Amino acid sequence: MAPRANWKGYLKVAEVSCPVALYTAASTSERIAFHTINRATGNRVHRQFVDSETGKPVEKDDQVKGYEVGSGDYVVLEPEEIAAAVPQSDKTLSVSAFIACGDIDDVYFDKPYYLAPTKSHAEEAFALIREGMRKKKVAAIAQAVLFRRVRTLLIRAYEDGLIATTLNFDYEVRSAKDAFDEVPDLKIEGEMLELAEHIIKTKRGKFDPAKFDDRYEEALAELVKAKLEGKKIEPRKEPKRERVVDLMEALRQSAGVKAKKTNATTPTRKKATRAAKTKEAAPRRKAS
Repeated sequence: MAPRANWKGYLKVAEVSCPVALYTAASTSERIAFHTINRATGNRVHRQFVDSETGKPVEKDDQVKGYEVGSGDYVVLEPEEIAAAVPQSDKTLSVSAFIACGDIDDVYFDKPYYLAPTKSHAEEAFALIREGMRKKKVAAIAQAVLFRRVRTLLIRAYEDGLIATTLNFDYEVRSAKDAFDEVPDLKIEGEMLELAEHIIKTKRGKFDPAKFDDRYEEALAELVKAKLEGKKIEPRKEPKRERVVDLMEALRQSAGVKAKKTNATTPTRKKATRAAKTKEAAPRRKAS
């Protein structure tokens, strides 16, 4: 069964255009979903909007959007007023520029979509755009009205099609400086850096999404199955946590490297050896 398109329109690059569709590339619909149940009756409960002052239910026709300008003071917006603010859509995914694939920090990435042609006569134009981008190793920046908002998308060649990723707006991405402001600027060098490099080298690999399991989802599935079969649910034991005191020793253990012998042990051994020789030589001098 062919997937349902989230959006249909035209991909336009200068004078070249072709009919395309966007399909959701990542979805959470397969996750286990729960309903809220009344424990006493076993019936499902429903949400209901009530007036915060009177406590009475508010019917859907009486519900409107409001923007708070002060404590308890709102600017009310009617549905038709909000609809008038939605930008007009010409159903065009218009490319404004081509950039190097690594030019955009992935912190701006929002949601990925598969982009594919919708009609057979568009396949040649679509392939022309895709292969041109692949050969030049570039991505396209495009704009379109998606779900009532003007969105910017990053389009990249991917297998036989394209991937279009919606981008977060600049005001939506928080400054990294706020998160890292208290992180000290430490200079790491010497043995510690060498050990870290060794660990990274031994752990090098390739990304394979099939190897990563959703343990929470699997645990929920097992829990539901156990409840259906009437099995007793045992509380999970907390894993034993060991406190790491010496960072260098922890790095050595992770890398499988034995701690180097310090020079402090050498004088001690030499001193003990000389003492033993002196003890053996003393009776000889006395005997002579």
